[in-house]
This record gives sequence, structure tokens and C-alpha cells, in this order.
Amino acid sequence: MTPTLIWILVALVAIGLYLSWTAGRLDRLHARIDATRAGLDAQLVRRASVALELATSGVLDPAASIVLYEAAHAARQAEEEQREVAESELSQALRAVFAEPPQVEAVREAPGGEAAAHELTEAVRRVPMARRFHNDAVGAARRLREHRKVRWFRLAGHAPFPMAFEMDDEPPAALVDRSA
Repeated sequence: MTPTLIWILVALVAIGLYLSWTAGRLDRLHARIDATRAGLDAQLVRRASVALELATSGVLDPAASIVLYEAAHAARQAEEEQREVAESELSQALRAVFAEPPQVEAVREAPGGEAAAHELTEAVRRVPMARRFHNDAVGAARRLREHRKVRWFRLAGHAPFPMAFEMDDEPPAALVDRSA
């Protein structure tokens, strides 16, 4: 073997190792997206469940109970394509129902209300964090998938292009003020 052929083989092996490392990194990012999406789904379901429980508990006035129940039920039953909209509507309903601190205090004064208010506060606090973790993972995978080497050598395989989860997740002011 000639030295030129050896250098060509070394270069091809190095390129192959680099492409394999990049494909492995992309695979790990896709696995991270799956994990963060599962975490986000869990937090969204938890928030909707707490809202449903609170809406049916009888501690809210009837109009607030109906608004909160309908939004939470729609969020729990939404198809994947409509999930962002339904979750945003639940956020808006929570802000409308708990816009004023007296409403939160009324919930806290009811039997079992302190625990329910605390659970709701935790749920609305965790949803933005879970969404941020998911969207950060999606952003990292998108940046890597935009590289030419990933496109040219099809290192992403048949994995779908990752999509961020965009929703209105601003928590009700009365719950945030109380928990701060």
C-alpha cells in the first residue's frame, strides 16, 4: 500500500467516525425531545386535572366553575393538532377565574381548599418550565438538523422534523403573587 492510499483510508475512517458521532448526537437529541414532550404532556394533564377537580368541587361560583370546567375538559380531550389552542384557552380561563386575589382566598378558605390552591399553583408554575425544556430540546435538534452534513448524508433518517409547543402559558396573577 502506498502512503497516499493509507492517508485516504485514514481520512475516510475519520470522516465516518465524525458522521457516526453526529448521527448519535442527533439520535440523543430526538430521545431528549421525546422525554421532554412526555414531561410536558404530564404537566398539562396534571394542570387540566387540577382545574377539573377545582371546577367540580363547588368552591367556585357557578359561572367560574362552568368556564373552568369547559376549558379543562376541552384541554384533556383535544386532539394533537388542536392541543396548543385548547391549552392556551385553559390558561386564559384560569387567568379569568383567578384574576383577583379574593377568588384565590375564597378557594383557600373552603374545606380542602388550601391543598387544592397549592396544587393548582404548582401545576400552573410547572407548565411553563416543562414547555421551555421541550422547546429548548427542539431548538437544539433543529439547529443540528439544519447543518449541511446532516442533510447531505441524511443522518436524521426518517425522524419527523421536531416541532415546538407554542401556547399561552402565563399563570394567573393572583396565584403567582401568592406563591412568590
